[in-house]
Amino acid sequence: MHIDCINQDETVIIKAVGSMDATTTNIFVNACQEQLDAGKTKMVVDLSGLAYISSAGLRGVLTVLKSGRPLEALIVFCSLQPMVAEVFRISGFTTMMPIFDTLEAALASF
Repeated sequence: MHIDCINQDETVIIKAVGSMDATTTNIFVNACQEQLDAGKTKMVVDLSGLAYISSAGLRGVLTVLKSGRPLEALIVFCSLQPMVAEVFRISGFTTMMPIFDTLEAALASF
């Protein structure tokens, strides 16, 4: 897995590429936590490059959301690939967080 962090004004875009599983989830969590620690409270997680997510990856997503709560961080997700979108849907994640079809729509939500 590879993570790109792109600062755009007061928003940070976290772009995950590859697979998020038990061996790679910590890369995602650590990247997001670094941004939260730096005071970035508007975050778009772009999953357009994520081909696979396991239950460990889902736990990582929950970890990031929980870390953002005390900071009143706005964390939204976008551009889920079909397999990842299906896992989010089956797991009930689509009702727990804002998910947008495109990066542009996610950025406009702020």
